[in-house]
Formats: sequence, C-alpha cells, structure tokens
Amino acid sequence: MTKVGVIGCGLMGSGIAKNLLKHHYQVLVYDINPDAVLKLAALGAISCTSPGEMASEVDYLILSLASPDVIRETLLHDEKGVLYKMKKGSFILDMSTNDVVLTREIHGIAASMGVSFFDCPLSGGPQGAANGTLTIMVGGNEEDYPSIFPVLQAVGKHIEYVGKSGAGQTVKLCHNMVVAGVISLLSEAFLTGERSGVSKEKLAGILQKGSGQTRAMDVFGVNMLDESFDDVKFSLANMAKDVHLYHQLAEDSGIATFVSDKTHQLFQLGRNKGMGQQDSSAVYRVLREMME
Repeated sequence: MTKVGVIGCGLMGSGIAKNLLKHHYQVLVYDINPDAVLKLAALGAISCTSPGEMASEVDYLILSLASPDVIRETLLHDEKGVLYKMKKGSFILDMSTNDVVLTREIHGIAASMGVSFFDCPLSGGPQGAANGTLTIMVGGNEEDYPSIFPVLQAVGKHIEYVGKSGAGQTVKLCHNMVVAGVISLLSEAFLTGERSGVSKEKLAGILQKGSGQTRAMDVFGVNMLDESFDDVKFSLANMAKDVHLYHQLAEDSGIATFVSDKTHQLFQLGRNKGMGQQDSSAVYRVLREMME
C-alpha cells in the first residue's frame, strides 16, 4: 500500500489526510497539536511523534505548514531536517503557501538527493479540503508530474500543472494578492456607500448583478455585511503573510507595487491591531476604525 505522510494537521491538513484515507492510502500524520493527530488516528491514520519518524517510511510527503520559516526548519534543519531522511525516488508535495525563492532552493537540494519536490499550493479553504474539492496549482519537473497526479486527485478537484519549480507558488501569491485587494476595495466601497446613505447590503446586491461581480463577495461578503469576523474563512494573519510574500516576489521581479502597497499596509495594520485570528474580511473593521 502506498504510504503518504502529512505534516501539519490543522484545518487544511486534516481534511487532506481524511481524503487520503478515503482513497485507501496508508496515511502517517504529525502535528505539534497532539489532539489533531489523535483525531486522525481514530479514523485510521498512523500517528507519529516527530516528522523524522515518518520521513524514511513514506513514498509521498505532504506539507501543510504555516510559514516559510517552519518549512525550512522542517525540511532543512541540520539535525532534524526530514529531507535528509527520505528515500530516493520519493516525493515532497508542499501544499503550504511558501516563498518562491525558498521553494526553488529546496527543489534543487531535493533533486541532488534523488527526491522530487513540488510546490502544490491550494485554494478552496477548509471546506474544500474537507470535501476533496481543492484547486491545486502545481510547480516542479513536468516529467515527474504524472507520478504525483493520483495523490493530488485524492484531495483536489481542479488540478493544474503551471510550470517549473516555484510556478505554483507564484500563481497562489498573485491569486491571494488579488483577493486581498478586492476585499480591501469592497470594504472601502461599503463604507463610502454607508456614509452616503446607501446600505452595504443594497450596494452588495447591485455589485453582484453588474460588472463589479466577484467571487470574493461570495466567500467573504457575508462576514463584511454581518460584521461576523470571527467566522474565519481565511485568517487575516495568513492573508497578511501571503500579501507580504507577494510583495517580496514582485520586488524580486522588478515590479513596482504602488497598486498593492495600500492593501499590504492595511493587512499589516490589522495584524498589528490584534485581528490576525479573525477573518480577512476584518479589514473592513480596520478601515472603519481609521475613519471614526
């Protein structure tokens, strides 16, 4: 039976692990939260006490981790790095949102050790992870892509190979920058409409019938309309991280960021105000407080 390891069993990783189990993979799991591991073990996963415990056993290793620093530590630490313990011919699928430069660095190191590294960031949120309907953007060696496709099919519905190493992360960061920008602009437009005597509910309804229609309204709009920012679709802290990574990528690419700068500042301000664990739509609250 094919063995798949999952490191990081939060809202996304747990959904990924459950769908792998449904597709009859042998699933090994690790998370710093032992309760998350226990819940998956009760469904048939094999619990591990450290990432290194699973590294030499698995054919595929999936990462669902919070930041580039954690990814670097997990894979490349001098003593505990799991990459150095993996068998030749195995695969690493990084389903986190990661820095493009670090992604390409890891890809090169992995290749020198006979391990294929793919960046496979996701869109679809916890619900998509739970339902196995994620959108997956894949970067890495095209000739090895067919070898990972069955695993991706177990957790995603819309899967697209987009290019060489780092391409998947590039697409994901550009995607999230656009989403963050739309959320920010919607927030400002709602506040403008309200100040001018038109409710945000009325404005939202018209926007979704006209050229201003956007998927971001479907996902985040209810929270802005109800001001239910504790109903987290995608946390403000995670969006702030992704917007920051986008800015690094744009600067490394020689692209002026004057269009996205204000959105970058707005999300950083929200995080600094202690709103990081609220939904990304809480930027509406950040803007409103600035205007009071």
